[in-house]
Amino acid sequence: MLTRGLIVVGYLALLLGIGFLARRRARGTAGDYFIASRSLPPLVLFLTMAATNFSAFTVFGFSGAGWRIGYAFYPIMAFGTGFMALSFYLIGIPVWKIGKERGLVTPPEFIFDRFGSTTLRLLFFSVLTVFTLPYLAMQPMAAGYALEGLLGIPYLAGAALITAVMLLYTFFGGMRGVAWTDVFQGGALIILLFVALGMIAAPFGGIAAANRAAASQVPELFSRPGMGGVLSPGIWLGYMLLWLLCDPMFPQLFQRFYAARSKRALGLTMSLYPLITGVLFLLPVAIGVIGRLAFPSLPANTTSDKILPLLLGRYVPPAVEALVLTAALAALMSTLDSQLLTLSSMFTRDLVEPLSRQGTHTSPWVGKLFVVGLAVVGLAIAVRPPATFLTIATETFTGLAVLFPTVIAGLYWRKATAKGAIASITVGEGLVVAYHFHTLPSLGTLPVIPVVVATSFVLMAVSLGTRPHARGRGPVSESKRPRLKWKWIAIFGAMFILGNDLWNWEDGRLGPLGFPWWVWYFLGLCVILAVLFWILAVRSGVEAETSEHGNDAKR
Repeated sequence: MLTRGLIVVGYLALLLGIGFLARRRARGTAGDYFIASRSLPPLVLFLTMAATNFSAFTVFGFSGAGWRIGYAFYPIMAFGTGFMALSFYLIGIPVWKIGKERGLVTPPEFIFDRFGSTTLRLLFFSVLTVFTLPYLAMQPMAAGYALEGLLGIPYLAGAALITAVMLLYTFFGGMRGVAWTDVFQGGALIILLFVALGMIAAPFGGIAAANRAAASQVPELFSRPGMGGVLSPGIWLGYMLLWLLCDPMFPQLFQRFYAARSKRALGLTMSLYPLITGVLFLLPVAIGVIGRLAFPSLPANTTSDKILPLLLGRYVPPAVEALVLTAALAALMSTLDSQLLTLSSMFTRDLVEPLSRQGTHTSPWVGKLFVVGLAVVGLAIAVRPPATFLTIATETFTGLAVLFPTVIAGLYWRKATAKGAIASITVGEGLVVAYHFHTLPSLGTLPVIPVVVATSFVLMAVSLGTRPHARGRGPVSESKRPRLKWKWIAIFGAMFILGNDLWNWEDGRLGPLGFPWWVWYFLGLCVILAVLFWILAVRSGVEAETSEHGNDAKR
């Protein structure tokens, strides 16, 4: 117990140290505190983008889903999230350019700058805040699980401890502290999940033997639609689209578009993203599947999201167990700190400053106190977890996906209006609530598909019947928007079709290391996707440079 405690304490002390060091480089401005003065270099941007998106859901939720559903959960997460990186090109690049030119810091500031409506700005802020809270609550939930199993600390006390430490280094370091702790935490997560999988599989003869044994005992875990038939083709398609529509709407990811040092940083992040999702996401899912050998059924009053701590406690030495669960803490803290930092900036710049008479002179401590309040709300939700991590995430992400049509229209459609966006978001969130209470038919897929179709239709219909707000700047100029030519649309369309491989359904044949052969298929798709993104990023960079030289010659 002493060894475990020392490892956890040492890790938390290291994070605080990184936060304090980041503070020494701070410039004392809001732009530096919230977006690191738009200076994050390519590798740091990639690692902080990845780490802030790989949360408690990635470690505890994925392993729990592996235990419940099987390997079918891996492709919809790995390929679906990797494909989502296309939004870094379509949304990230123009948002970065606009933010740099106009001094934007938060997602609602872009919406206000484009449409000129204070009502729409406040609505956008409210949706981001409300639907970030349940996802935010998952992080202290996971911290409670980890420290309860590791040190015997009561669940709620462990959740509160991790939240307090994270608040400290976020307050002191701002985006710089968050980004550099993300670099450290992301690296620790990848390495230690590899270690965890290897050590958990070792008592069963290694990964290959453990997979074959699990396939023999529970073959449904190795085929689709997964255990209990939960991932039908319609649900599969819904998840594939869900990540594309919702992930770029995460306020903490959207804000990182502003923080990039250059277009090259965003291009590298887009290119590497499918590689990290393809490799990393397989590890916790495999842990959950192999966990069926040790726990064919779970102890009383235990959810599947606790399968990782259960396995570590049974098969891994205490010191390694502490390191692996510390990596799990790294995953949740790297998300929680980013969420709270972004919400702090939004509260200060999109609510307090526009509504106060003091304008830009509002103290940064106002936003920090708001974040403390949100952290307390997150802890309160964590006291009585409403559902599994997957259920919480799916509903939360659907609420955020409602914003996608407004952002895309704001960037690319000249006729989009504030009234159209307000109507779209209002109708969309009303549908999300209706689906939550099961008052609408599922149509054989996830609610995100009918919800986003409806919100897009409302946005277009109302916009065509109303006039733009007088204060809005209008759409982004073509010079600031990336162009996705028809051949690229066809290529990525084909990749998406390959990701919905119905012709491989119910195939449970095993390949290398005992994984289903279609797991290797999707890992290959992730590699191909990364190569395509790299080519797109390089060519768009060359085209932009050629265009700039042409404009200079004309001058």
